[in-house]
Amino acid sequence: MILDRFRINDAVAVVTGAGRGIGAATAVALAEAGADVVLAARTKDQLDEVAARVAGAGRTAHVVPADLSDPANAAALADAAMDTFGRLDVVVNNVGGTFPCPLTDTSTEFLEEAFRFNVSTAHALTRAAAPAMLRSGGGAVVNVSSVMGRVSGRGFLAYGTAKGALAHYTRLAAADLAPRIRVNAVAVGSVATSALEVVVNNPELRERMEAATPLRRIGEPEEVAATILYLCSPAGGYVTGKVLEVDGGQQAPNLDLGLPDLT
Repeated sequence: MILDRFRINDAVAVVTGAGRGIGAATAVALAEAGADVVLAARTKDQLDEVAARVAGAGRTAHVVPADLSDPANAAALADAAMDTFGRLDVVVNNVGGTFPCPLTDTSTEFLEEAFRFNVSTAHALTRAAAPAMLRSGGGAVVNVSSVMGRVSGRGFLAYGTAKGALAHYTRLAAADLAPRIRVNAVAVGSVATSALEVVVNNPELRERMEAATPLRRIGEPEEVAATILYLCSPAGGYVTGKVLEVDGGQQAPNLDLGLPDLT
């Protein structure tokens, strides 16, 4: 049956930023599709809650509380998977983000920090995971980029630059790691996660954002997780080096931060 192609029975996955939002939804989706999961994020209590959901799906979770802004901690997750489960098949580089900031307030250090958190961490884990994946017969990497990596809006210079770099990193890494390791990305739009709470909980802001989104709503973490599962599974087995846009049809930012013209 076609749905069997979305199964990843007995695979082992690493998911970063797995304590909440897209990372948590992805970890649970991968478990429901048959995978054991290494869960990594800063907050152990959140990871333990996700681990319980993984167990509820009949799979095993290994919790790794870590500051993933340090690329060395991200790279160490490959060994954690091998030490715990003896194999590694899937990596989801979900951790990332940064605060909006006008260009004139964006220091070089802030820009470099955004790049490190969104790109260097993904590279560190992907590089560390590749030998383990090859020993396991191959695998799939999915990077979580953003619509702001391809559209322009005031206040998103550091974030958009980093996510745009991550999208192209995906294409380049796919070329280097083919044919046994596939590398893809999702470019995410406005999704109902903690990062968007200020909008979701403000009816006026939410209405403005939804009105500026072609599908007229904010996305759900599970919708992104379903796309990631597709890219990790045999269903996406002939896809590599691609960035799938999961953004409600956005062609422009759907929330104006109100930054004024420079004078």
